[in-house]
Amino acid sequence: MKLNELLDGHDHLLLQGDPGTRITGGMSFDAHRLTPGSLYIAVPGHHEGGPESIERALRRGAVAVMIEGEVPGLRDLPHDLCVVRVPDTRRAAPVVASRYHGEPGRAMEMVAITGTNGKTSVSYMVESVLKAAEGARVGVIGTSGSRIGSEPIPMPPSVLSTPESPDLQYLLGHMRDRGTTSVVLEATSMALLTHRVDRAFLDVGVFTNLTQDHLDDHGTMENYTNAKLRLFQGLCRRAVVNADDPVSARIQALMPGAVTTYALDAEADYRATDLTVDAAGTRFTLHHDGGKYAAAIPVPGRFSVANALAAVAACHVLGHELGALVDALDRMPPVPGRFERYDTPRGASVVVDYAHSPDSLEKVLTTIRGYATARVITVFGCGGDRDVTKRVIMGKIAGELSDLCVLTSDNPRYEAPEAILDHVVPGLTATGTPFERITDRRRAIRFALGAAGPGDVVLVAGRGSEPDQLVGGELIPFSDMAVVRELAEE
Repeated sequence: MKLNELLDGHDHLLLQGDPGTRITGGMSFDAHRLTPGSLYIAVPGHHEGGPESIERALRRGAVAVMIEGEVPGLRDLPHDLCVVRVPDTRRAAPVVASRYHGEPGRAMEMVAITGTNGKTSVSYMVESVLKAAEGARVGVIGTSGSRIGSEPIPMPPSVLSTPESPDLQYLLGHMRDRGTTSVVLEATSMALLTHRVDRAFLDVGVFTNLTQDHLDDHGTMENYTNAKLRLFQGLCRRAVVNADDPVSARIQALMPGAVTTYALDAEADYRATDLTVDAAGTRFTLHHDGGKYAAAIPVPGRFSVANALAAVAACHVLGHELGALVDALDRMPPVPGRFERYDTPRGASVVVDYAHSPDSLEKVLTTIRGYATARVITVFGCGGDRDVTKRVIMGKIAGELSDLCVLTSDNPRYEAPEAILDHVVPGLTATGTPFERITDRRRAIRFALGAAGPGDVVLVAGRGSEPDQLVGGELIPFSDMAVVRELAEE
């Protein structure tokens, strides 16, 4: 398409070149990923691009550049290069990317999930019930990558859980072209704040919960909340929200008449009662519109039931038959890294879970405590270069709900691993629970498995299904479950 067609109706100023320049090679914020015929979107401060990378973009074959503000060196660019200025490159990017790919979100059922915890689990549940109930072809975009069913869509390692808008629109176009009927995606707070899911034409936005996390990005809980609320300020047609969380009232005020609620405790459109939890899963009664449905999920815990209610409600709002959706719940496959279980040859049980915030760690440990018949041993740490204030809180939670803790590295990133552990120790010490401090995560898991006897439950928390550990900027292959299986078999 021509650049002026992609920008039609959006505020922009032509600085030089032909506004009818044809874009044939897509677009990107990352200069090194451009191909001949592409549009380079020079987002200030982007780690793989920005105005300082325009010359690199030209060497890669860019035929047009989109900028914001004043950019030094524009006079030195080739005069036939098309350069346009927009007020905000991040706001303009989803407009041009969506149009370039033919506005693919309009062609499929679109569900976006936001909240501190549960995004990945709810997305897997939406996919599972639609597939089991109707044989639907579902696309998933999130923490575990992008795929259609079991077919992964290869993307560069730099692509985020919620991809930047050019990547997201490419993925949606790819999914549409391969017959996908429904797409479910995770919408992180930073993705919403930076307009990545604008112009995705979302049918349903789901809100799970909001607890302390990501204060390193947002500074305050109010800023964090406001970032989440962007999903419900014109980005989706309907909302499905957790009425047990006070933030749900703010969403209902933003979208009067367009909100469906679910809850375990509060009055809601979809409710769950009579929960029975054991190591194999949870049984409950689902209530909706005067009807009762016997339901079961192969995952233990109240939080898992809340996630199931969110998934069923979202699919029902889309028009799918409720009875078939509920019947499909107990046929869900395990969600990788989300309460993923493994029984060791020595008779202990291992749970690998992504719990990396105070709320999620407390919920997982409370669930395990509810069915464990012997000791609970917790292997955990905290991520580097992230919210420091939650570390002592997580130490206290782990100590209060465990019989033995093994404190270890999570993803230190660029922070000193021992310094991270130092922040957690006061919380653990205050509980009086015995703990070992083993920085090397593999050795820590080995110690926990060696200490576990028949009937004990070992929780390996914090990383879930992540395939790599980031230490000092180096990506080291490390899968918690793979390491658990290997060490348990030794």
